[in-house]
Amino acid sequence: MRLDADVIRRTLDEAAVRRLGMLEVFGEIESTNSYLMQQPSPAPGQIRVAVTDNQTAGRGRHGRTWLSPPGSGLCLSMAYSFAVSPDNLPALTLAIGLGVIDSLKGLGVGGVQLKWPNDLIAMDGKLGGILTEAQTQTGSAVTVVTGIGLNIDLSEQPEFVVETEWARRIVDLKSQVVDLPGRNVIASNLISGLSNILVDYEAAGFAQFGGRWQQHDWLLGRAIMIDSPTNRISGIGAGIADDGALLVDTRSSGRQRITTGTVMAVDTQETGS
Repeated sequence: MRLDADVIRRTLDEAAVRRLGMLEVFGEIESTNSYLMQQPSPAPGQIRVAVTDNQTAGRGRHGRTWLSPPGSGLCLSMAYSFAVSPDNLPALTLAIGLGVIDSLKGLGVGGVQLKWPNDLIAMDGKLGGILTEAQTQTGSAVTVVTGIGLNIDLSEQPEFVVETEWARRIVDLKSQVVDLPGRNVIASNLISGLSNILVDYEAAGFAQFGGRWQQHDWLLGRAIMIDSPTNRISGIGAGIADDGALLVDTRSSGRQRITTGTVMAVDTQETGS
């Protein structure tokens, strides 16, 4: 079934309906994130959403490419305006990952994990990714645009290759469930779930999410390597700090905090960022 804005609206939960300022569905678009970054910001507490299943110039973290051939995935971006910029805004990406997991659980998709800071993992392969971008507004307000890219059904793309550094293995939602939900239902669940995460984050920041994030940490206990702007660090994934920084236990320097860099899980030979 094709994406339909009216169908998506009808299946949103009541809280999301109240918050929704605008919902746009595109048959084709270069990037839902780029589009919303160019549009007027929603009023504080409101959301603006752009969604497509045919994104031609999607972007990932550090300017990497996120490809979504027609009909293979779902690309959804949501703009939300915080009246006052919350503390520790960079950790919002981690909280958004939990929102995606909750939304997928509501559709019968379990076992999804999170690879710090922005990848969605299933069966040790990449299921999707998250890109969060911020725009400062007048005074202390800030608008955040969060993009979610999910692989839905790659069966018609046998030679599909994702142009990212770590996508040696990709998976789709179709391989995770007996009955694949329609794209409108998936989009609706994501909108409802992510809008709740944004409101909760505005109210209490990242502290409420840290414990839950650890439960889905794909890097925990794995041998990993991090390429940072200044050096390369090797060690064992040790969870995340209270502020969302990645923790790595190293032989030479003890426990290290990582706030940026490209992460490779050495034992699976898959890399990411």
